Amino acid sequence: MSLVDPNDPLDRQNAKLIKIAESLIKRVEYGGAPSGAAYEQFERAALLEKRVRERTLELERTLNLLHESNAQLAQANQETEAARRNLADAIETVSEGFALFDSAELLVMCNSRFCRDFRDTVLDLRPGLPFANYVGRVSRSRYLALPDGLSPDAWAEKRMRRHEDRHVMFNVQLAHDRWLQVSEHRTANGGTVVLQTDVTDIIRLERQERTKLRDKQTRMIRATLDHLNQGVGIFDEKARLVGWNDKIGTLLALPARRMQLGASFFLLMEQLGEDIVFTRGLKREAFAQWARQDGPRPPVSFEIRRRGSMTLQIFARGMPDGGFVISVTDVTTEREAAQKLHELNEILEQRVMERTLELEDALSAAERANASKSRFVAAASHDLLQPLSAAKLYIASLADRCSDAHESAVLAKTESALNSAEAIIDALLDISKLDGEGVNFDVGAVSLHDILRPLVDEMEVLAQKKGLALTLVDCSLSVESDPAYLRRIVQNLLGNAIRYTESGRVLVGVRRRAGTARVEVWDTGPGIAEEDQNSIFEEFKRLDDTASDNDGLGLGLAIVERACARLGHPIGLWSQPGKGSCFMVNLPLAGQPVPRGVKAPRMPRPVSLSQAGMITLLVENDPQMRRAITVLMESWGVHVIEAEDAGSALALLDDLEIAPDAMVLDYQLGSGASGLDLYREIAATLGPRPCAIISADRAPELAEACEEAGVTFLQKPIDRQRLSSLLETAASLMT
Repeated sequence: MSLVDPNDPLDRQNAKLIKIAESLIKRVEYGGAPSGAAYEQFERAALLEKRVRERTLELERTLNLLHESNAQLAQANQETEAARRNLADAIETVSEGFALFDSAELLVMCNSRFCRDFRDTVLDLRPGLPFANYVGRVSRSRYLALPDGLSPDAWAEKRMRRHEDRHVMFNVQLAHDRWLQVSEHRTANGGTVVLQTDVTDIIRLERQERTKLRDKQTRMIRATLDHLNQGVGIFDEKARLVGWNDKIGTLLALPARRMQLGASFFLLMEQLGEDIVFTRGLKREAFAQWARQDGPRPPVSFEIRRRGSMTLQIFARGMPDGGFVISVTDVTTEREAAQKLHELNEILEQRVMERTLELEDALSAAERANASKSRFVAAASHDLLQPLSAAKLYIASLADRCSDAHESAVLAKTESALNSAEAIIDALLDISKLDGEGVNFDVGAVSLHDILRPLVDEMEVLAQKKGLALTLVDCSLSVESDPAYLRRIVQNLLGNAIRYTESGRVLVGVRRRAGTARVEVWDTGPGIAEEDQNSIFEEFKRLDDTASDNDGLGLGLAIVERACARLGHPIGLWSQPGKGSCFMVNLPLAGQPVPRGVKAPRMPRPVSLSQAGMITLLVENDPQMRRAITVLMESWGVHVIEAEDAGSALALLDDLEIAPDAMVLDYQLGSGASGLDLYREIAATLGPRPCAIISADRAPELAEACEEAGVTFLQKPIDRQRLSSLLETAASLMT
């Protein structure tokens, strides 16, 4: 048990201990207790005295520390007060209004310039003022110029919403055309610093500069309007004239005294004389109604005629501020030229129609003559072959009986000449059949081994006579073709290779490529120059001028080209002068689909497009180009349905209820539509059909898009050969 309360202050504890010690000493000195107990009490008193002395020393040290702390606290208070005075002096020297609010939105301090412009609120600015009360007092100040239609409460609410942002800066208009810029910034402890800057001079200077700029722009706009060759009138949202040039008054025959600032649009409309007639587009009442409507106005364009001779085009468009602008252009010369061009086009169309009829007559006559020629060649060939066969028999019998070597040689040459004549007649007969309609193909599965092996065996004798090596790379593939004509094709290619190769070798082989078999005939002959590679397929065309008639008259490749075309077997040629040539024929494999890009064997098709009865849809927005393509296709006997744009084309097909056999579509049809979009829309209804997209755009992306859509891309100017090839393909699909 302690003799003193430890919770008491040190001085009270020390006083208690001293009193206890004095009591114990007196008791020892004057008490009658035994000496042993007295001594114990004395020891206890001595111990208590020691403790009192220690506590006294501790108390003295504590008091010294307290005095030092009080001295430091006083010095700190002095420094704080000095810092506060310095801060207040510094804030007071700031040229802007300054105020500091703590994290509890209470005013801490401000300088004398803060809210100085709001004189009726200065007395309320004391530390502890809530921020919301400060905003409320400012909103009700008579020195605050509130925007039109905004009440003090609404302004205060808007101000408090902006106060929620971390950084705020805005301008406040004061009375007497003065302006104050207010900015707020958050402190690290969540307080708010508010700065108020007088920007009246800056605002007024900007206003002066803006006025000068506006005056300069006005002069520039005026000079621009006067420089234009068009008449221009600008009207505000109330249809009052705010800008114009002299040209509009001249074109519309409006008196100069009527063209004044603020003149009503509708009064000016009434001033238009009776000699002005609205001819194309809007009428007078509709134009006035357009000017009266509120909100956005769509652009309008129309034409009027003045004094029966001058044609004026008027274009009007609304402006974002609710006004509108009108331009007037004299298009008399253009309209007269267009009228003359229209008349000239009618004359040209009449002439083209006449020439087209003449061309159709000439074409019909040529087709009749060609058919007559083919029938004549077939009949004549049949009649000539019989006496030739008889003559060959007579010569053979004479050769058996002739023993004279010289006469035998003459008979051998005669027989060779008759064989050449027979070969020529056979070739002419083959060409007439391929050009006519009487040929029939027996297309089926054909083993290439059964075609190539016998031919190589037959031709090997001719190759050995010339010292050539004839090699066959055999194969076991089967293809879809006519066996007789396929044998004739390869026979002619082999015969040409052996005939024109003087040394080296001739190679025959087959390559398998993407579902097709390509028969190739290689030789080490003189080669064919690039400029001659197309002409060698013409009749009676031989590049070797030194060859005799016994070497043929150049009909072999003509027969090959016609037979491959009728069977749908693409033929190719590679040749390099001095190194040799390679003729290639692509054949579809038996029992497999024909790959894209390779024509399938087809039955005989009409000799000309005029006999096919084809209907082609042509959509081209350029009238001259549309007419030229129409005349070209009609000259081939194709019936053409033409339209200017996608909408007209769809409406025309719907009205006629006709599904075209082919389509020729311009890529750019106007109004955001394209030829590919039109093709997809028609194909979705009528199904896919041959189509060509024509365009002057040479971008590779367009060609790729056409390829993905499965249509042909033709660049302008159009290649008539590719166009005719497309129509022939479409005609073949009709059979």
